[in-house]
Amino acid sequence: MADVRLSGWGWRHAGRSAHALRGLDLDIRSGERVLLLGASGAGKSTLLHSLAGLTGPDGAISGEQEGTLLVDGRPADRGRGLVGLVSQDPESQLVMARAGDDVAFGLENLGVEPARIWPRVAHALDAVGFPYGPRHSTGALSGGEKQRLVVAGALAMRPRLLLLDEPTANLDPDGAALVRGVLRNLLAETEATLVLVEHRVAEVVDLVDRVVVLEPGGGVTADGPPGEVFARHGSELAERGVWVPGHEPAPHVDPAPGGAPVLAAEGLSARTPVQLGARGGRRRTVLEGVHAEVRAGTATALVGANGSGKSTLLTLLAGLDRPHRGAVVPRGALAEADRRPLARWPAQRLARHVGTVFQHAEDQFVTASVREELRFGPLRAGLPAAEAEARVDELLQRLRLDTLADVHPYTLSGGEKRRLSVATALGSGPSRAPAVLALDEPTFGQDTRTWSELVDLLAALRSGGSAVVMATHDLLLQRHLTDTRIRVGGGGVRVDEGRTA
Repeated sequence: MADVRLSGWGWRHAGRSAHALRGLDLDIRSGERVLLLGASGAGKSTLLHSLAGLTGPDGAISGEQEGTLLVDGRPADRGRGLVGLVSQDPESQLVMARAGDDVAFGLENLGVEPARIWPRVAHALDAVGFPYGPRHSTGALSGGEKQRLVVAGALAMRPRLLLLDEPTANLDPDGAALVRGVLRNLLAETEATLVLVEHRVAEVVDLVDRVVVLEPGGGVTADGPPGEVFARHGSELAERGVWVPGHEPAPHVDPAPGGAPVLAAEGLSARTPVQLGARGGRRRTVLEGVHAEVRAGTATALVGANGSGKSTLLTLLAGLDRPHRGAVVPRGALAEADRRPLARWPAQRLARHVGTVFQHAEDQFVTASVREELRFGPLRAGLPAAEAEARVDELLQRLRLDTLADVHPYTLSGGEKRRLSVATALGSGPSRAPAVLALDEPTFGQDTRTWSELVDLLAALRSGGSAVVMATHDLLLQRHLTDTRIRVGGGGVRVDEGRTA
């Protein structure tokens, strides 16, 4: 077990005028299990990174620190072997080409005896339900599979302080339940200290014995046992955007106008990418013989287990990849722009008619500031400068990015990056919106206020006649903004009409 002590602690990222956290006084006793809550941008991820030793004078994240932060009585950046971190972005933690090697990497750096490494690797992979062998290429994994692998790597190290930043955010419901069960068993066996950030509060509250709520840029708003904190501060916290059990948002969404098909998948088949290395293994079929339609003025959710092919299908529907067999063809108004399969459209034409929000937000950032990123699309779409600037200001305010307008997109938190990536696809407004908008996990990392704003923006796009297609595990999003669900699994799909009950 490890204890944590912060006194007057604060951190300001390099290039920022405001502190991410400041004046933070917090003691976490050895063996405590703490759920860290707060609005998006409150500094939760920053605090976890600092406890992991990634900030400070010798840390990998540059910035300015004040006050004291100690883990087991010494600066956090001097005790990294005690700490296991699962960050919000699993991509940032994968370092090896093969799954088993990636889990073994931390053990090797800790100097674990070679004979003990691979049994611990095998146990960790099995515990999180990793569906492949240790030789499987990390480059061929879905986002959720990468998240399972990173969790396995942290658990294999058997840390005294375990830091988890949204560890189940990209997992399907069964995978999320499995990881929570693994954590429950691990904590019972090791008595490790836990600091957890998780928006699925109702599902993890039984894992913790304490809730700490951070104030954006400041200190602690609430601190105590979960039942006491939620009973005393629940309504107030919900108003500030904290996910509180029993206070989930319920946005008013107008019925979908509906319309004619704009896209059709005709006999789609897709394979996994080529795996790296001489023993990378054979490519496998992810989708086979898929037929589906996407209609104007509707919202379609692609749902299914991790690795089932949701992101692959989304990429094909957006025209960003060529299927192994079959085609995605335009229909109706979209076919007036070009009757060829979408994979054969010129990039500029495709970008004008089909918007895309990637699972990894950084893949679509092209400028050096949040404001420039939001301005880029509307100006390219031909909006007058004054109208484009007004739209940028509206999105900055609605999505609570106004205080970050001049910072580099790469320095944002995970939730802020997600909001920006969605906003860039909506920047031209409903009247100039693309015919199809394809989004991969659009509500990842959001507090209740920004979640509601994103739902409102997507609903407005749908009301304007655009087709919204989302790969998502967010059951609340499916309940409020889904007209058709395409269930992906076993290489095929099943189409269900109507919203989730």
